[in-house]
Amino acid sequence: MINYKTARKFGSLELLAKQVVEGFITGLHQSPFHGFSVEFAEHRLYNSGESVKHLDWKLLARTEKLFIKRYDEETNLRCHILIDSSSSMIFPVDQPYNKFTFSIDSAAALIFLMRKQRDAFGLSIFSDALDFYSPAKSSLTHQRFLLANLERFLEKQKKSFKNKKTNIAKMLNALASKIHKRSLVFIFSDFMAIDNPEDFANSIKHLRHHLHEIVVFDVSHHNLENQLNLKNKYYNVVDVETGESIKMHPKQIKEKYITERNVVKSKIHNLLKQQKVDLINADIEIGFDQILLEYLLKRKKIY
Repeated sequence: MINYKTARKFGSLELLAKQVVEGFITGLHQSPFHGFSVEFAEHRLYNSGESVKHLDWKLLARTEKLFIKRYDEETNLRCHILIDSSSSMIFPVDQPYNKFTFSIDSAAALIFLMRKQRDAFGLSIFSDALDFYSPAKSSLTHQRFLLANLERFLEKQKKSFKNKKTNIAKMLNALASKIHKRSLVFIFSDFMAIDNPEDFANSIKHLRHHLHEIVVFDVSHHNLENQLNLKNKYYNVVDVETGESIKMHPKQIKEKYITERNVVKSKIHNLLKQQKVDLINADIEIGFDQILLEYLLKRKKIY
């Protein structure tokens, strides 16, 4: 199994994405989800009444199913990946692998898999402003362009992510105005800065108004952030978005912290549920299969 935390030291983000996707597909073939047609990225199912001119007869002999050969210009689905790049996303700050790194790697793997499926893919990275935007395309050139920009943001986070806030409702509204055609939209965020849940709910409604299907990944380091499983000592706790700090011991706040965090997360989750938005708790310690499988599940549901 690939060690996704260290693999990037030995190659590019493109190589990591390729290894992740190939490992995922291999595992998929050995799992109860074998029915997904990831191995038929160059084909689509034959529809009754169509011309048999482009039938793949060799594939018919192997599978006893009718598939039409698909050409490069054909696109099934438009997808758009949105990544929160605010300072809270670089937690844990004292570790080489954090929520933003996980989101970048997840996006790279999704892009690689979407390209194999002949889906179009776009990318947006935002904080309190739109840091990067590219519309959905399906070409190999576009894949390489997006992976190069994801690499750039990985380098950038080491230097310029301090005291960087986000306005997720504002950004989702802005992106809803940019993504015109019906798309499958993935949002990666830790949702740490939702001051007004009603504004956030309205921004999701705005996306849904354009008939987009939305999957939200609530990104966290579950053991540290949700359970506050820290060492038995005092910490100087710093708010990475404001720079404010306070010295405290985990035992002083753990019970109250977990209770209040669960209340906030439940409120956000309920808002999304009301808008019929799929929400996935994405623990950065688990890996990418949860992300890629959700894409295939949603894709199969749409088609």
